[in-house]
Amino acid sequence: MHEHHDHDPSHCGHDHGPRHIYIYSPASAIRDKAAFKRGIARLKALGHEVEVDPDAQAVHTRFAGDDATRLAAIHRAAASGADVALITRGAYGLTRILPGIRYKAVAKAIERGMKFVGLSDFTAFQNAVLAQTGATTWAGPALISDFGVEGEPDDIMMACFDDLLTGHGEGTGWRMNKEQPHAVTGKPAVPDVYVKNATLWGGNLAVLTGLVGTPYFPQVKGGILFVEDVSEHPYRIERMLTQLLHAGVLGQQKAVVLGQFTGYRLAPHDKGFKLQSVVDWLRTQIKAPVLTNLPFGHVQTKVLLPVGATVSLSVEERDALIYWGHQH
Repeated sequence: MHEHHDHDPSHCGHDHGPRHIYIYSPASAIRDKAAFKRGIARLKALGHEVEVDPDAQAVHTRFAGDDATRLAAIHRAAASGADVALITRGAYGLTRILPGIRYKAVAKAIERGMKFVGLSDFTAFQNAVLAQTGATTWAGPALISDFGVEGEPDDIMMACFDDLLTGHGEGTGWRMNKEQPHAVTGKPAVPDVYVKNATLWGGNLAVLTGLVGTPYFPQVKGGILFVEDVSEHPYRIERMLTQLLHAGVLGQQKAVVLGQFTGYRLAPHDKGFKLQSVVDWLRTQIKAPVLTNLPFGHVQTKVLLPVGATVSLSVEERDALIYWGHQH
């Protein structure tokens, strides 16, 4: 699933020392204080310097502080000189402060080597940064849900995060779902394909769809769009994909990659309508291949993906690989 390259640190030319990780809360307030503490302790135990934003535990209704407080936290993260800026959690809160973000400051921090990492609601920030500046951020773990778990965090997620910190992540491979060949043509559900030098973008489907028609929605042509979601019934997933389809977005992509869609329950009314029904329908609407089972979403086993980076994609039978080479 994850292309993790064994190598000798003494020969690879990468710095394997501790990293400076800045922890901040740009969206919802922290409710699980124990997981917050566990996450910080775990990163420190790995030898990293962990700097916690002064307002990381702020609370204003459901948010981690009011809008001005959360904007200030983002700008402190950008100015911190950290190697990685990692969100505590997503949920909701970034969409409403997008106009107040100083995108040039964020892009400058990224240019200097900072990697902004997160998922879920963080999709709003990531796509706004891409739309406004063209800079790359990373779809990946959050402090509480990934590093703050009881027991051991997922080893694939940890390996990918380590790749990001040490600068030798080169891509991610995975196995797609087993699917029946096309009923009429007998062709495989996903053809063998190779896409070179395309922009990888996307994230949480609901958050991304909510950006359509705004200055924070990237205008990506010939890209590779990846999407995931949680607690969304298949018909709602289809409705959001329909919006992207009718807005002309899906038809401009070279591939659409479906991550993990979890936390929903089918109803008797569905009468056989399920997630696979949505996949089958989508394939009748666009020419680009629709890939499945990308290990990313609201799940423990998740890879890290460079949002806005130029990548290549290859598919051979059920094996898929997104490759980006070194991202420095």
